[in-house]
Amino acid sequence: MKNKRDIRIWTIIMVTGLLILGFNGHAQEKWVAPASADKIVNPLKGDTDAVANGKRTYRMLCVVCHGAKGKGDGVGGAGLKPLPTNLTSAEFQAQTDGAIFWKLEEGRSPMASYKTALPEKKRWELINYIRTLKQ
Repeated sequence: MKNKRDIRIWTIIMVTGLLILGFNGHAQEKWVAPASADKIVNPLKGDTDAVANGKRTYRMLCVVCHGAKGKGDGVGGAGLKPLPTNLTSAEFQAQTDGAIFWKLEEGRSPMASYKTALPEKKRWELINYIRTLKQ
């Protein structure tokens, strides 16, 4: 009896440890959009009105975590894992508009999905504004 109990306890400990390590490792994985997202074309590219509208949306939804200048230093993001993305970084800005659009649609913890919360046009406007945040 004692041997079976010991095996169960060690099994529980090992499974719990693997789950904790597994979830923690996933939180730190690089977030890459699928290659198909790169083919999505921004219908508002170069539209100055879209940039202004995107700035308003950014201030309402994004600034709390990504910060006023997009550096990922917003007060709401300080305790998040992973930390909010620095939208001004060369690595982020090197993504296609389609990849960013895909990420806005899909979301990933702790960032919400905006597929239903934000109309498609607003998402493109937001991307156009984010493009102005380059370092």
